[in-house]
Amino acid sequence: MMKLKNGDKETEASSNQNWLNKLSKSNDFVHEHTSLKEEEPFWISYYRTLISSDILHKEVLPYLQEKLSLEELKSKIPVQEIIFTSDTNKIIQNILNGYLAIQRHQFDEECLLINIANSKFRDVGIPTMESSALGPQVGFIEELDTNINLIRKRLPAAELLVKEMTVGELSRTRVAVIYMDGIADPENVNTVIQRIEDIQYDQILDSSYIASMIEDNSHSLFPQSISTERVDRVAAGLPEGKIIIAADGSPNLVIAPVTLIESLIAMEDYSFSWIISNFFRLLRFFSIFISGLVSPLYVATLTYHYELIPSKLLENLVGSRVSVPFSPFLEALFLEIMIEMVKEAGIRLPTKIGQSLGVVGGIVIGQAVVEAGLTSNVLLILVGLGTLASYIAPVYKFSNTIRFFKFPVIFLAQFLGLFGVFVGVLFTVLHTLRLTSLGRPYVSMYPLRKTAFQDLWFRLPFSMQKENPQSLRPQKKRKSTGSGKNPEPMNDFYE
Repeated sequence: MMKLKNGDKETEASSNQNWLNKLSKSNDFVHEHTSLKEEEPFWISYYRTLISSDILHKEVLPYLQEKLSLEELKSKIPVQEIIFTSDTNKIIQNILNGYLAIQRHQFDEECLLINIANSKFRDVGIPTMESSALGPQVGFIEELDTNINLIRKRLPAAELLVKEMTVGELSRTRVAVIYMDGIADPENVNTVIQRIEDIQYDQILDSSYIASMIEDNSHSLFPQSISTERVDRVAAGLPEGKIIIAADGSPNLVIAPVTLIESLIAMEDYSFSWIISNFFRLLRFFSIFISGLVSPLYVATLTYHYELIPSKLLENLVGSRVSVPFSPFLEALFLEIMIEMVKEAGIRLPTKIGQSLGVVGGIVIGQAVVEAGLTSNVLLILVGLGTLASYIAPVYKFSNTIRFFKFPVIFLAQFLGLFGVFVGVLFTVLHTLRLTSLGRPYVSMYPLRKTAFQDLWFRLPFSMQKENPQSLRPQKKRKSTGSGKNPEPMNDFYE
C-alpha cells in the first residue's frame, strides 16, 4: 500500500485538501491506497488509534476492491452511520471522532465518512459514590450513548427528548440536554441550552465543568445542581420537570434545577415505608447541624461561656484538658485539620489501603494524640461524631460544603463566642435564601406549598403524592389522580 509519510507536504493538493496536510503530521494518522495500482480504488484516511480495526477489515475493506462510485459504496457497506460530504471542517471533525474517510482519488473534494470508531468502554456497574442497601444498583458510565440508553430503558416514553451539542474549543465534547416534553418548563430548558451554548472554554472533561459554568452563583459553596451516577435518581427527576445534562466521558449526570433539601434525599428512602423514610430524612437534617456546629460550639463554650456547662460535666471537661497546652480554638483547629487530612488521604489512596488508613487514622492516631496531651478526649469524641455526621449526606458535593462550613464558624466562635456561631449560621441562612437554581428558589420555603410536604421536607405515602413540585413550574402539574375523575387542583397555602 502507498502511504503518506508523516509531515510530508502535499504540494499538488487543492485548497480543499488542506485537512490532509494538517492531519498527516501526527504519527497515528494513516492515509493509504487500497490497491497497488493508483488508478484503481480507493484512498482511505483515518487515525489508527481511534478506529476499530475489526470493523475496518471485516465490514469496509472487502467492498473497496471493486470499482464503485462513492454513492454505490454508501449503499453497500453495512455500517449505519455514513456521511457523504465535501465540507473540510466536517471531514476533520469526523475523522477526529473515529470516522474513516474514503476518496475515489487522492485529491478529490468529496469524501465518504464511515463511523468505525472504537467504542470500548467499561461495563455498566454499580454506583460507587452513591451506594445504597436497597433499590436499583445500576450506575452510569463514561459513554454518552450508553447513559442515554439506560435512561430510555427506565423511561420508555416518546416525550423524553434529547438535545445534543458540542462544547469545548479543543475537546469538542458531546453534551446532551435531556428532559420530558410537556412536563419540563420550556423556560428552564431554554435557559440550560443557552448557557451551555455560551460556554467558551478549551476543554470540557467532565459534566462538573458544565455544572459550575451554568450555575446562577458560581462563587457559592452550595452546589446549585446535583451530580449523580444513579440511573434511578435521574429517572425520578425527569417526570417532575427537571433537566438532565450529560457529557461524553463523564459517569456523572447533572440534575437542575434543585433545592437545598434535595441534597439530603437518598433514593433508598422510597424503598422503605414512609414513616421509616421520614425518620432517616430527619436524621440527615439533624446530622448537618452536628457536623457543622459541634466543634464551633465547643470552642465558643469553653472560651467564653463556662457558665452554660453543668458543673459535673464541667469538671470532666476541665480534667480532660489539664495536660493540653493549647487553647480550645487551636485544639479544635488542629484536630479538625488532622481529620480532614486523613479523609483526603483515604480518598486518594487505593481502595484497600484507604480503608486501612481510615481505621489507623480513626483509632491509632486519635488515641495517640490524646495520650500525648495534644487534645482532650472529649473533643476527640465530638470531632468523631461530626465526621460521622458529615458522611450521612447522600450527595458528595453537599457533604464537602458542610465539611468546609465549620472552619470559618470556628474562627467566629473564637473571636465572638456563641454570638459568632449565630452570625455564621445567620449569614448561611440568608445566603441560601438568596440563592437560585436556574432562576428557581434554592430554599423552597415561600410561598408555602402543599407539594413541599408531599415529598420534600417530609415524604408522604405514594397515594398522597399527587402533584409535581410546583417550584419547578412543570407544565404537567399532577402525577397521580387516584381515580378516574378529574379532581380539583391542589392550591398553595399562600399564593
